[in-house]
Amino acid sequence: MHKPAGFARPLAATLAALLLSFALPAHAQNAAPPPGATPAGDGTFLLTIFLKHDESKTLPQINQQLKEQGYFKQFPPPGVEVVSWYVMMGIGQVVTLRVPADRLRDVNRAIESTAWGGYRTEFYPTYDYKAAAQKLREEMNK
Repeated sequence: MHKPAGFARPLAATLAALLLSFALPAHAQNAAPPPGATPAGDGTFLLTIFLKHDESKTLPQINQQLKEQGYFKQFPPPGVEVVSWYVMMGIGQVVTLRVPADRLRDVNRAIESTAWGGYRTEFYPTYDYKAAAQKLREEMNK
């Protein structure tokens, strides 16, 4: 299906607005953001990507394929911040990115073009709940 040239930006902006408006429990809605957190409304959102290893290949084979496909040069794309990047034993890698809404397509294309074959991928919109959870625990333990 062909999409009009400006389709990705409104879609990305809509996705970002939805992500920033997730309904939190009443206790968490008024929690102050943690120090260093990006304030809501800055035009970014968090995206967690599971890069699941293809277990039919050895790690050197996966890395060679990723190198040949340009993964190490293209992911993450410029202007996208890596918030965390962990190895999850038995799964693969779990990467959380801070993505400007208008760069969502770039992240998707970098994965499609360079990671597929070495990894199976899953994408999850994410938000930082740590400070709100800590506050809720404190309130509930009184």
